[in-house]
Amino acid sequence: MRKGRCLLGAGLPFSAAPGACALRAGAAMSPPGPGRPGGAGPEPEAGSALRSVNTRELSEVVFNNLSPRCVLPVWLDFEGRPRCYPVLQPRSGRIMRSYRGHLWLFRDAGTYDGLLVNQQELFVAAPNVTKADITLPVFTLKERCLQVVRSLVSPMDYRKLDIVQSLYEELEDHPDIWKDLRRLSLERNEALRN
Repeated sequence: MRKGRCLLGAGLPFSAAPGACALRAGAAMSPPGPGRPGGAGPEPEAGSALRSVNTRELSEVVFNNLSPRCVLPVWLDFEGRPRCYPVLQPRSGRIMRSYRGHLWLFRDAGTYDGLLVNQQELFVAAPNVTKADITLPVFTLKERCLQVVRSLVSPMDYRKLDIVQSLYEELEDHPDIWKDLRRLSLERNEALRN
């Protein structure tokens, strides 16, 4: 498992990336409520439509990690910045105090691959939704092979492998939450237009 890679994609360690997963163990287990600042961090992409709504309606939900992987819960703050919460161990759960309209993503804590929550990529907290079941998506054979190679080979050694050029580029294209947020935002905008 790779440690110290920045979830936000800059290649910096967690502690060095501004606003990247700054929550420490023992910190509060709920995102900021109405009127409380979300903290400093990098500016979200221009036109990003994905951000939590600042509401007062409490939504207590159980995050159930049904996967065999360690899971990193990521809350999108009121400006659309990802805020990481403590890792959920495999086959465990945690009660989270969230608020209606708060957005959550879930990532593999070691590889940052996207995971599903209630069979979707994005979880929207709501008072009538009391559980968030986190599972592995069905990866393509190619995606799974890239994951395995990334776990076995150091990034500086990718180009030493005897494979086609396009696979070097795909190996070097690590999972990136910002890319996923841009894609999800575009998909959401497209759905709203139709």
